[in-house]
Amino acid sequence: MPLLFLPLIVVLAAIALVPISIVQRYRLGTSRQRARGWLTTINLTGLTFSTIAFLAGAAFTSIWVPRAFGYSAAGLALGALLGVAGLWLTRWEHGRDALHYTPNRLLVLGVTLVVTARIAFGFWRAIHAWRTGITDEAWWGVSGIAGSMAAGAVVLGYYLAFWIGVRRRYRRHLAGR
Repeated sequence: MPLLFLPLIVVLAAIALVPISIVQRYRLGTSRQRARGWLTTINLTGLTFSTIAFLAGAAFTSIWVPRAFGYSAAGLALGALLGVAGLWLTRWEHGRDALHYTPNRLLVLGVTLVVTARIAFGFWRAIHAWRTGITDEAWWGVSGIAGSMAAGAVVLGYYLAFWIGVRRRYRRHLAGR
């Protein structure tokens, strides 16, 4: 019998750790970091595959959720623009042996708050729609899935553009040595 509660405990633990992971993401995202070629390659590869899989999932989801793909594409474009702005606002330190960067705190906070607010709003709308007795098909439409996907796409677009820029700066730094 206790093994039946194990999945519930795992889900509740994951939900409880969300605030801690958001704070840690902000702390790491605003700290001074050294640009490394291997790390930019790993990040860009992972983000590229994630973006492709995300857009494929959004296209598939749009079968059931209206405008899911359109919102996701718009969120990705907005995130890419924020990533370019993040590169302009990042403090770069060129040393003889290394390139260091410190991302802009306000922009990282803004991206983090977009995700946090969208998660909270999605939970609120889903619970509200569920309580009002909306049928299963309509529940998916009014729970805000398309908006949540757009918020996720903003994050993907931001980090994809940001890491492309970090890689370009790092290569220029290596060429200028």
